[in-house]
Amino acid sequence: MKLTAVLLLFVCSLSIAGTPPFVTVKGAEIIAPDGTPLLLRGINLGNWLVPEGYMFKFKKAVSPRLIYTAFEQLLGPEEAQKFWTEFRERYITAKDIHFIKSLGLNSIRVPFNYRLFIADDEPDRIRTENFKYLDSVIAWCKTEGIFVILDMHCAPGGQTGDNIDDSYGYPYLFESEHAQRQAAMLWKFIAGRYKNETIVIGYDLLNEPIPHFFDSTYFYPRLEPVYKKIVAAIREVDKNHVCFLGGARWNTNFSVFGAPFDSKLAYTWHKYWCDTTDAMAKEYIDYRARYAVPIWLGESGENSNEWISGFRRMCERNNIGWCFWPYKKMDSHSNMVNIAKPALFDSVIAYADTSRSTFAEMRNRPSATVIKKALADYLDNCLFDRCSINRGYLRALGVDEALIPARP
Repeated sequence: MKLTAVLLLFVCSLSIAGTPPFVTVKGAEIIAPDGTPLLLRGINLGNWLVPEGYMFKFKKAVSPRLIYTAFEQLLGPEEAQKFWTEFRERYITAKDIHFIKSLGLNSIRVPFNYRLFIADDEPDRIRTENFKYLDSVIAWCKTEGIFVILDMHCAPGGQTGDNIDDSYGYPYLFESEHAQRQAAMLWKFIAGRYKNETIVIGYDLLNEPIPHFFDSTYFYPRLEPVYKKIVAAIREVDKNHVCFLGGARWNTNFSVFGAPFDSKLAYTWHKYWCDTTDAMAKEYIDYRARYAVPIWLGESGENSNEWISGFRRMCERNNIGWCFWPYKKMDSHSNMVNIAKPALFDSVIAYADTSRSTFAEMRNRPSATVIKKALADYLDNCLFDRCSINRGYLRALGVDEALIPARP
């Protein structure tokens, strides 16, 4: 029988059996398209669509808005926009995705800022032109056969009130009906755009909501209702993909959740700088057992290779898929690949870390020659072929030594 006929029979058998070609959930397992349990082993594409100050070695310009402001003061608005366009086209490319797949990982998480798609001065319009970045990474992942989870790292109004959500110091999302409508609108648009993409596992709705320094008795009861609004909007256009719900207190607290309210939910938790014993994960394992739903470690890392190895092995002992943070960073070994810091980049750091609260301070910039050289070198260095590989980190992730390239 010809191969095309065999494939046609296979597709027809799937249709008859009612088995969708999407990743789905069944009880406490995430299920691959072939019907077998899928243990996710992945990495976060941090800093690409949500710049973070610490990845540029900044201490004061820590959120995307503050970083963009510093770069506009350094370059001027037009040149700064050119820089960020070039940055997004170079920081993650098809070569990065190929490398991740070549190491045996099977998934990536893509953090994004809602402001990439909704401008503050046009709150009801979706900026479709910027979907080229998600379109590209999804296409690359389809080519490589590596699954994608999309993560709203910065939500309208802010879900954390800290630097990571690009907000104004307070989780206004949980008090603003307008912000909630925007979040639901954007997720509905995303779901409609990618509803037929089988390489996409699903949608991580809100990253690390409600930190420990806000009133838990006030905010915790507001989290699950927001999730229900967003999931309801998604299900109007997409009934195929999994929705991931993160716990309160930086994705660490599952006490905010009742029983699952949708048939395709998974629950995601984050942990940093903790012990690596099974007892540490008991809250999440118990929730999985109580409701027979999947759990997934959406972030962890920024630690020694020994700690990364211990934490990964703890997850795998307990059948918990994982996605470490981050894939790429400048002048660092706690990630998969390292961007060399340009010789003149300290001048950029020094300027970003000044207060710049007066016009006199804003004018105290490095020379235009230094700025352009430092940032041009950074853009060159962040290309995959210019990055070095952190071999010890890859071993900590359990990557087979034979799969690690010989390059530096």
